[in-house]
Amino acid sequence: MTTERYWVVGGEYSCMAFKSLKGEGPKVLGPYETREEASEVWKRISRETRSGATTRFAIASEQLVLPA
Repeated sequence: MTTERYWVVGGEYSCMAFKSLKGEGPKVLGPYETREEASEVWKRISRETRSGATTRFAIASEQLVLPA
């Protein structure tokens, strides 16, 4: 059986090219069982950080193969 989990990842980047993050690395939120849950968190964190031109977040998915 295969299932999918979702994560919201991102943070503040060092420049507008969005190649490397500042500080300790990415901020990771999750896991979430549905894309809709992750999307709600992404919307919230994006609203909270919208004034930062070099801050970006995205939704990532992970496929898990569960034992039968």
